[in-house]
Amino acid sequence: MPDVMLRFDMRQPEIAKTSQADLYQAAIEMCAWGDNNNIGSVHLSEHHGSPDGYCPSPLVLASAIATRTKSMRIFISALIAPLHDPVRLAEDLAVLDIISRGRVIPVVSGGYREEEFIAVGKDLSVRKKYMDDIGPFLKKAWSGEAFEYEGRAITITPKPFSQPRPMILMGGSSKAAARRAARDSDFFIPSGPEIFEYYREALKALGKPDPGPMPSAPSTVTFVSKDPDAYWEIIAPHVLHETNMYADWAEKAQVFSPYKHFDSSDDLRSSRAYKVYRPQELIDAARDMVGAQPIMFHPLCGGIHPDLAWSSLHLFMDEVMPILREEGVA
Repeated sequence: MPDVMLRFDMRQPEIAKTSQADLYQAAIEMCAWGDNNNIGSVHLSEHHGSPDGYCPSPLVLASAIATRTKSMRIFISALIAPLHDPVRLAEDLAVLDIISRGRVIPVVSGGYREEEFIAVGKDLSVRKKYMDDIGPFLKKAWSGEAFEYEGRAITITPKPFSQPRPMILMGGSSKAAARRAARDSDFFIPSGPEIFEYYREALKALGKPDPGPMPSAPSTVTFVSKDPDAYWEIIAPHVLHETNMYADWAEKAQVFSPYKHFDSSDDLRSSRAYKVYRPQELIDAARDMVGAQPIMFHPLCGGIHPDLAWSSLHLFMDEVMPILREEGVA
């Protein structure tokens, strides 16, 4: 039974025909709409110094979304933790946990873009120690008790809403990240299933429950239109911008990425990484989806105009979701 989710990274490339302010307002409104229609989660991302205005402050955006929603889970996916002072990070997440009543879930990651570290006066080499320390640090910080950090006595207040503490998820693409997540986090979101197997082995070595294999559930960014060809023609430059930017970043940093570089929008469409469905096509596809495969909407992807984004969301909710709910599919 697939989950329905929203995702936003707030890119606004030059091809976008709307303002940054309108994109942010639309994202908040779409989350409020999604919450009212029982969409389970929204996933916000973080990157810094991107020429297309990629959101550098997902915690601020999450706070705005939390005030407009009541049940939607808000994932910070991923939170590039080494770019943040750990004391302030613990405080910000504690306040967010209170505002959202426990609905904000950070996916803590080490990051990979050297430019982002340089901008805050750090080197990529700080990642390992920071990531080794951050899980235990947050657990101590959210206890409300005094503890010692770098020779200083610290007490983080206020205590979070979640008891005994907020969830800590970790992302990564290495064996070390898998072992760290097994030791310090509540779950691991790896770059691929082979890394997840190292996580399982580490959990078992620690005497913790085995979550089983990582489900092989490909994620496709979903759009809905009664005329998929016409819709694709409009969004193609936007989704091509997104995948190529991610692919270029990964290539420069020499890290794995699910995003690939495409020379043409036709090749990208053939890959099915981004799919425009007719309503009935999505209904049929959802019936065949494995349990962990999401129906993921990235409605403002690459600066897609909010009006076009809304048309896809409303068509999904009007003609697709009622049938999926009736059949118990979503």
